[in-house]
Amino acid sequence: MQKTVLISGMMCPHCEAHMKKEFESIEGVVSASPSHTDKCALIEMSRDIPESELKQAVISAGYQYIGIKN
Repeated sequence: MQKTVLISGMMCPHCEAHMKKEFESIEGVVSASPSHTDKCALIEMSRDIPESELKQAVISAGYQYIGIKN
């Protein structure tokens, strides 16, 4: 199962690493691949994670949550 989370505010590879760590701390996230150039993160999940949990991870990391790409 995959979701693409749209994120604003990531500026560099350090930002990507910070966001990756935040997403991968959520139970059920298998892997996260943030991209500051694409302004999004591809999330691989073992369960359906509510959008609210993904949004909270982005906000907790200090970035702006834009939404889920359909």
